[in-house]
Amino acid sequence: MTAFEGREFPVFCIDSYGWIEYFTGGRLAEKYAALIEGMPSSNCIVPSIVFFEVYKRIKGRLGSDAATQAVCVMLLHAQPVNVDEGLVLLAADISLEHGLGMTDALIKASCEQCGAVLVTSDKHFKGMKGVKFVE
Repeated sequence: MTAFEGREFPVFCIDSYGWIEYFTGGRLAEKYAALIEGMPSSNCIVPSIVFFEVYKRIKGRLGSDAATQAVCVMLLHAQPVNVDEGLVLLAADISLEHGLGMTDALIKASCEQCGAVLVTSDKHFKGMKGVKFVE
């Protein structure tokens, strides 16, 4: 049983791609905004590796203040999922099974561990079980 079972709404995980679209006003920003702003924060998770990716990308594009603000917004809209030894082992299995790199495997493992649907536009996840692909 996951910590999110029994919730009225499904649990979602917006990956780095979605958050970066949202914060930079990318072509899919409105689709991600509808999900991010339209669900209770208790029904959205953010794997810790996603904070790294989003902070790094936003800081590189928009500067330190924007990156810090992005992380604060993410924390308002979602529950962080930290990496532990169980998650790392699950990620390794997922990496081997699907040919994913470490970051993508950690994100997918976080979703599986929490019973969350992964919402992404990252082509590496397209067609996988438990993924809602945004185009």
